[in-house]
Amino acid sequence: MTYCIGIRLNAGLVFLSDSRTNAGMDQISTYRKMMIYEKPGERFMVMLSAGNLSISQSVREILQVEKLDRGPDLPPLTIWNADSMFDATRVLGAAVRRVYEQDGPSLKAAGVDFNASMIFGGQIKGEAMRMFLVYSAGNFIEATRETCFFQIGESKYGKPILDRVLTPATPLDEAAKCALVSMDSTLKSNLSVGLPLDLLVYREGTLESREFVCIDNDNPYFAMIHDTWGQRLREVFEGIEDPRWDGGHTAHPLMDGSPRYEPMRKITHPGERIV
Repeated sequence: MTYCIGIRLNAGLVFLSDSRTNAGMDQISTYRKMMIYEKPGERFMVMLSAGNLSISQSVREILQVEKLDRGPDLPPLTIWNADSMFDATRVLGAAVRRVYEQDGPSLKAAGVDFNASMIFGGQIKGEAMRMFLVYSAGNFIEATRETCFFQIGESKYGKPILDRVLTPATPLDEAAKCALVSMDSTLKSNLSVGLPLDLLVYREGTLESREFVCIDNDNPYFAMIHDTWGQRLREVFEGIEDPRWDGGHTAHPLMDGSPRYEPMRKITHPGERIV
């Protein structure tokens, strides 16, 4: 399992991925899930991958050379000559389907699901930044202002902070901090996600990557995030009033009753029914 986050904001893009891969309790390895494709000044693209490692590695390899036929009058479409991120994502979808055609029947015969998903985002000169979520069938959806982030892999533990904090207007550095808190929450709750992490921040219009880092156990900023977030959560929790069951005075009574629903009734003998 893994956990990857892609965030699309007005000011730029944020990508974060872990690097743990496991095929059982005693087969834990480190493989990076982030790939950067870049021609400075012309195009910048990042792919994050989750799912079956053999599938995602094959997709990475094929993506660099995958071509889509555009007819006799145009050169084949690749990620290196695509005029839009939409077309570049079409090439990625074709690479996924090519791997399925090659390996899908053998995987099925071995009882292995064809399981892979990718976050693919970036900017091509002349176009706005865009980000897509690509499924194992090669189809994809695009991030919008209403849904400005994607997660793949073990997403449930880190989603609440993203939902509460992120909007398209969120500053990039604040979004990077939010992504790291989301990752820390996931690391805390799921052993199948692990360090080191790859974090990349892309600023709109630069068409190259300038801010990226590999984060390991000794990274002081991530250690601060881990310690501070845990401490502040405990402080907030302790600052919330405990429920009162004795009817004592409180500004927030628990035993207030519901105008629509009656309390649960108890069954006190075998023949009693509550329906």
